[in-house]
Amino acid sequence: MNVTQMTDEAWDYLRSIREDGSSPQPPRSDLPLPCLPLYETIAARKGPFVLAQVGQSLDGRVATPTGDAQDVSGCDGIAHLHRCRALVDAVIVGVGTVVADNPSLSVRSVPGRSPIRVVIDCNGRIPAGAKMLSDGGTPVLIIQADDAPLRDLDQEIVCLPRRGEGLHPQDILDCLAERGLTTVLVEGGANTIARFLDADLVDRLHVSVSPIIIGSGPMGITLAPVDRLAEARRPDVTVYNIGTDIVFDCNFRSRTRQATSRESAHVLVTDTA
Repeated sequence: MNVTQMTDEAWDYLRSIREDGSSPQPPRSDLPLPCLPLYETIAARKGPFVLAQVGQSLDGRVATPTGDAQDVSGCDGIAHLHRCRALVDAVIVGVGTVVADNPSLSVRSVPGRSPIRVVIDCNGRIPAGAKMLSDGGTPVLIIQADDAPLRDLDQEIVCLPRRGEGLHPQDILDCLAERGLTTVLVEGGANTIARFLDADLVDRLHVSVSPIIIGSGPMGITLAPVDRLAEARRPDVTVYNIGTDIVFDCNFRSRTRQATSRESAHVLVTDTA
């Protein structure tokens, strides 16, 4: 396990890669090197890159049965999430997350730029009073199915073809790439993350675990069941102790995975979460 300690100097180095768009220079010898690999791959990406992130309890829960998700992650887990936001072009959530949590999706716990905020809202049900729609932050892009009624909102709404009951994750990424948004954080909810995983479109998955046991409630990721453990995904994993939380950095691009890759033609993103 890598025991990490982020410093202002190390974070400034990572931000310079992300914000300057230049090739990374060798870090100074006094920087805490164990913390760099967790973020350097995101900051120094050379092409399309999809990161998914889940903050959960020891028993895999992200909230109580009543929906209370406050303080599931410790302060270092929250800082980690905000660093991830600061290193990407856009952050994606399903409309279910907006309805349940009313998030801002901004960068507040660390210095850095806030990403463009993207809401997958297949059926056009985002609340008009959602915080992100009027907080004066970065633009909000709402993606809905082309057969859903258009809402009278100030934000840009993009209509994509409905495939069955939802939107295809690749169509969503293509839509963002057309706007120059190629480094993407898929932040929630569980079903949205699962759709991108099932479509084999996630490069890295960060599972941030805090030392709390909730006992019941929604899970961080909801995937289709498998009959045998041989069918389970087995990414290469590096573990980081970041302080209050443990981060599992799951690399889905480290090896050829023909045996475990799934057909993505019918993988849809609905607006359940």
